[in-house]
Amino acid sequence: MNLAEVAPDERTELLFVSWNQDFGCFACGTESGFRIYNVEPFKETFRRKFSGGGIGIVEMLFRCNLLALVGGGRSPRYPPNKVMIWDDHQNRCIGELSFRSEVKAVKLRRDRVVVALATKVYVYRFSDLKLLDQISTQVNARGLVALCPSPAHNVLACPGVNRGHVRVELYDSRKSTIVAAHESDLCRLALNSDGTLVATCSDKGTLIRVFDAHAGAQVRELRRGVDRAVVYSIAFDPESRFVACTSDKGTAHVFSIKGKTRKGKQALSVAEITAQQQQQQQPSQQQQASSNSSQSQQQQQQQRTEGEPHNAKS
Repeated sequence: MNLAEVAPDERTELLFVSWNQDFGCFACGTESGFRIYNVEPFKETFRRKFSGGGIGIVEMLFRCNLLALVGGGRSPRYPPNKVMIWDDHQNRCIGELSFRSEVKAVKLRRDRVVVALATKVYVYRFSDLKLLDQISTQVNARGLVALCPSPAHNVLACPGVNRGHVRVELYDSRKSTIVAAHESDLCRLALNSDGTLVATCSDKGTLIRVFDAHAGAQVRELRRGVDRAVVYSIAFDPESRFVACTSDKGTAHVFSIKGKTRKGKQALSVAEITAQQQQQQQPSQQQQASSNSSQSQQQQQQQRTEGEPHNAKS
């Protein structure tokens, strides 16, 4: 999370906060370097202080020694249009990616580096930083992009070229899914741990919508509130039972998307909802077939009725 979005008028030492892929650690970018914290037990694991250098984006790769850094703050350590691959064991950068415009976000998995710019998303192979894909997006000032961390599922989600649309790249099946998520601009998006669900909200901040990443069908619609709000983050739990969001209202909302909700109603899984939709379609198809059969029988009866007088006359 870029903290300039949260408090744009306040000057603070803290510039950026992000979770690692398993939510066991989080990293903080500051005006003088970066720090890594363990969640349970909570403690600072290490920090790196640079002389006169701020880090505006820091992304971890699980718990290993490799991180992605982008300069930021009043005196950036690195140019804001470069992504630096930092090896903390060697205490130096071992690779870099340069762009013509400011880097908005970076996401990592063991085999990929994903970089979001204002209107482009670039996908690189981690081992040699070879460019594998580039995706055009709607203007993406927030740097919205999500990357599935599971090695078994190579899935990426980012804004589409149309307002309120999400593009899901299913690289394993070489398929793209376009989700018409909202009528207004996207504010946040997130993938679950295995890349099967994508959650979104618009800049209105009243609704969180959850979609099947493969089919593009809406799975749940969750109301955060009735008043307009700026949503800061959306996240699934590791088992995809819950989705949570935080906003400028000073609250955190946690929604059940599987099992029973707070009101005791049964929340359905993606497979159950798909099965229900198919069952709903079958009766309508049967009714249509029955209607067509009835119309055909009526036409045949009418033809026989019209033909009998003619045959009688002959």
